Amino acid sequence: MVERADASISEISAFEAVGVAGSFTKAAESLGTSKSHVGKLVQRLEARLGTRLFQRTTRAVRLTEDGETYLLAVQSALGGLREAEQELAARRDEVVGRVRLDLPASFGRLLFPAILELRQQHPKLTFELGFSDKMSDPVADGWDLVVRIGELPKESDMTVRKLCDTRFGLYASPAYLASRGEVRTIADLAQHDAVIFRGPSGRLRPWALNDGGEIRSLSPEATVVVEDGQALNDALINGLGISQLLDRIAQPHVEAGRLQRILTDADVDGLPVHAMIPSGQKMPLRTRVVLNRLADFLKDEPRKAVTAAPAGARKPAQKPVRRIVAARETD
Repeated sequence: MVERADASISEISAFEAVGVAGSFTKAAESLGTSKSHVGKLVQRLEARLGTRLFQRTTRAVRLTEDGETYLLAVQSALGGLREAEQELAARRDEVVGRVRLDLPASFGRLLFPAILELRQQHPKLTFELGFSDKMSDPVADGWDLVVRIGELPKESDMTVRKLCDTRFGLYASPAYLASRGEVRTIADLAQHDAVIFRGPSGRLRPWALNDGGEIRSLSPEATVVVEDGQALNDALINGLGISQLLDRIAQPHVEAGRLQRILTDADVDGLPVHAMIPSGQKMPLRTRVVLNRLADFLKDEPRKAVTAAPAGARKPAQKPVRRIVAARETD
């Protein structure tokens, strides 16, 4: 049995043009081709279908009963294709569709205001959000945009854009400090409970502290270990101890009175925040708009902590940083 090839779009378009115009000449003019070429396309289509679609006379061209049936189907199919083309063309100029974002467990929640603004500005834009501190592959995992804190893989098929820098500081809840006493020096930390973050590599992340202008690495004995950034926040808020947080993550909790910043002179530069997208393909408008908004949102420096020194108090002069004692693990 010989399989019959499907009709080509050119044959179908020629048939539709003749059926609507009722003339091979007018159909050829509308398609920008010759009458003979249109005739050959229709003949091939009739041969494929095994039926005559037109009754041809010297004066007129009329659809057969099979031709009328086929024309209705063709107009419906081509109409759907044209609507789809128009919709795709509109998407190039309109922010519409779904953007899949994979965000850090805790830091990602800071981006909700930016996502709300995007939804208000572009009602046809929708989001699918994932929250994780583990490295994701935008291509393999199907994400349009991945935001991560820390150093990135050196070999990757991803396009990377830096969104912002951060600072590390020490924080605890007011209730914890009230029950365990204030922390006035780095040495005092040895008498307190430490909540430690375990990074994606499996190692416990040490604290990097500015000790009189020298960056030193401190690995306190952990009373609680967490592998999730949001869990780290929650542990501190619930009074389980002291830990080091990024300023942008801690600041809302400081302003709300849930956390208190301690040993402010021990703050150090934190980890960079990057956005990653699949490389080797054109970025859709919706993804580009989201990426640009997140970058603009994170440009603003975090507001000063409410634990700033009282008015009139002199801030101790900070010595210049001399050297790095230990590298910080990414998270």
